[in-house]
Amino acid sequence: MIKNHFTISLRNLFKRKGYTALNILGLTIGITCCLLIFQYVSRERSFDTFQKNSSRIVRIRLDQYKQGKLLWQSATSYPAFGPLMKRDYPEVENYCRLIDDELLLSNDAKNVKFAEKKGYYADPSSIDMLGIRLTGGTATTALNAPDKMIISESMARKYFGTTDAVGKILVSRSAPGFVDDPNKPYQSFLVTGVFKDYPSNSHLIIDYLVSYETLRKVLKAGGDKQDSANTAIGWYDFYVYLQLKPGTNLSAFQAKMSAFADKYINNAKPWAKANNIQDRLYLIPFHDIHLYSNYNQEAEVNGSGSAVNFMFLIALTILGIAWINYINLSTARSVERAREVGVRKVLGAARQNLVAQFMLENIILNLTAIVIASIAVYILTSWFNGLMGQAIVKSFSMTGRYWLIFSGIFILGTLLSGIYPAFVLSGYQPVAVLKGAFKNTSGGLILRKGLIVLQFSISVILIAGTIIVYQQVTFMRKQKLGVDINQTLVLNGVQTVTDSVYWSTLQPFKADLLKNPGIKGMSISTNVMGQEIYWTNSYQSLDHKELGASTLYRLGIDYDFIPQFQMKLLAGRNFSKDFPTDKNAAIINDQALKQFGFSSAQNAIGKKISSGDTLTVIGVVQSFHHMGLQKPIDPQLITLRLDAHDAYSVKLQTKDLQGTIAAVKAAWSKYFPNDPFSYFFLDDEFNAQYQADQRFGEMFTIFSLLAILIACFGLVGLSAYNILQRTKEVGIRKVLGASVRNVVFILSKDFLALVIVSFVIATPIAWFIMHSWLQDYAFRIDISWWIFGIAGIMAFVIALSTLSFQAIKAALANPVKSLRSE
Repeated sequence: MIKNHFTISLRNLFKRKGYTALNILGLTIGITCCLLIFQYVSRERSFDTFQKNSSRIVRIRLDQYKQGKLLWQSATSYPAFGPLMKRDYPEVENYCRLIDDELLLSNDAKNVKFAEKKGYYADPSSIDMLGIRLTGGTATTALNAPDKMIISESMARKYFGTTDAVGKILVSRSAPGFVDDPNKPYQSFLVTGVFKDYPSNSHLIIDYLVSYETLRKVLKAGGDKQDSANTAIGWYDFYVYLQLKPGTNLSAFQAKMSAFADKYINNAKPWAKANNIQDRLYLIPFHDIHLYSNYNQEAEVNGSGSAVNFMFLIALTILGIAWINYINLSTARSVERAREVGVRKVLGAARQNLVAQFMLENIILNLTAIVIASIAVYILTSWFNGLMGQAIVKSFSMTGRYWLIFSGIFILGTLLSGIYPAFVLSGYQPVAVLKGAFKNTSGGLILRKGLIVLQFSISVILIAGTIIVYQQVTFMRKQKLGVDINQTLVLNGVQTVTDSVYWSTLQPFKADLLKNPGIKGMSISTNVMGQEIYWTNSYQSLDHKELGASTLYRLGIDYDFIPQFQMKLLAGRNFSKDFPTDKNAAIINDQALKQFGFSSAQNAIGKKISSGDTLTVIGVVQSFHHMGLQKPIDPQLITLRLDAHDAYSVKLQTKDLQGTIAAVKAAWSKYFPNDPFSYFFLDDEFNAQYQADQRFGEMFTIFSLLAILIACFGLVGLSAYNILQRTKEVGIRKVLGASVRNVVFILSKDFLALVIVSFVIATPIAWFIMHSWLQDYAFRIDISWWIFGIAGIMAFVIALSTLSFQAIKAALANPVKSLRSE
């Protein structure tokens, strides 16, 4: 019986090659897209699940409010939180803290040195909590004392040529002011552990960890008498993780954070009371950080939960459209197959046998499609991962959970898409069919029309979404920033030159550069555009003390920074060598102007602001985008810092860039021989903030086009069968004088009316979805009505183009052939 069903199924599928090809092609594209997207979603949702207790680890988020208004939200918080929470709450089993520790490290024996940026000062508990797997050293002692560090296997090979690095020494020359002996301009670290390279599917990139006791030692050497690394509440640059005891209810524990904040901050700190500051604490699960935490001072650029959810829905949509095609085409062919059903029933076939027959055809189609899709996925995986910024993943890989999800969806979809056509076709009455009295039921017609409306509603939504995503990305890239970042080469600053000789070394270096005709200028600063500012202080206006203090983001610059970047002064002046008092002066942006309560830019000039030290406002600059347009413009305080050594911005002429860079490198080697020469172009670095949005836009566009293509496959099939059923009608109309245009209109109008209905349904849905998506951007486009008009017109044109070919072919056919049998 099974063999007989299988043989008949193959015969039927080969007999109707066009129908079979359309279904297999649509299903293959749908399954391929679904698998590729599921792989992407699987990886994005696998972040930070490799730690053995990841489900019990949370990170503290710090939100600060002033007079009930949100000032900022930070992924970092205060170092005192860890020990205080472990002491106060039995739910806390352990904690660890991390704070950035960028080092210029060297192995002097091999004359190897590199500037390292992906490391942290860390508590000893970090090794276990963060899932660091030591291959050398002992976890309990590796970070339990000052001047100890653990490094990754890749880092060990880079410095020592082997992973057997425990017991060896690395030297840092990046913090000469923070050592026990002021005459020793370096810090030695004993390598006490080597660990497996930290997994790439983590919100942290960890190449090395330095013991937390080293930080305490460094701070003490710098004059810290309060053990700030353990007790500070106010210094919020620490990532604080808590490991909760098994069975802890996270929601119940979160409810206790308000009382904790009141006890130690809001009701305890004079600065909080005086300025009406309220701190609020939130706990974010460890495995949610990558997708659902995009706040200030994130360790790395995180993903987007909404983008991942969007892509997951698109995957299901594409596959769903392919199955809808099968249902539509199968039921539309009911007249064609009705006689077959009638004959088989007369010959004794039971309904269940016919259902099994039609279900087997459906299963063969889906299995054929999944085999072809598997080959396509194998070929496309490398390209797709590169498109998604996951080039590190070379082969197809998906977690067991998503294999189960896909398998369940595929099996369920295969069954559901096959059951309805199978029961419709097997339910025909043989007497009516064989008498020629059979015709399509109104119920089946309504279903097919409903499915077409659904398909093209989705198409309109995808077209409108594609236009809006493209507009938003283009808007961010082309919006004026308020500063000129073009033709700017940024050198990562020196770290080995001591403060006493820094200025006397920097000035000759700058003078040498300015002699080069390819260089227009150079300035120094603590940050450049595109780099998040971590240096903050709370200042208040002495003229408006009733407003309290406001958190300002500080930027230290030299005399040339403002003119070089063409920042616009609204009032006052730039820093000048003619004013020695400028070391106690400040320039603010117009966002800070509002915070201080000044009535105008001119009114702010000469006013005093205080935060322990008192500064005089000498200028107000127009607000500029220091970060990408995803983020709001922060209130900024700009001060004169001639000792800044974080970034050197060199303005270049457009000609002979490579020759100019070579000249800069030669000058660097002359004046700073102990520092590695590294640079980047500022516009490239700034625009890198939009890469994730661009990738999302490209992927959204590609899969939207594929979804629309699959919908067109279904429309082609449906229109072909519609025309086939109306062949004699077309012949009669032509004999009676109907023109080709009239025939094409008659054959197409019903389908085109459905597209118009789809547009009406899709427009408000598309607006709601894309309006919600845009809320993630501080600066965003307005959704214009014409976007939906274009989406509707495009859907109409696509449908018309799809229908026209077959309609015109039918209209041009000789009516004699279609009426011959009459």
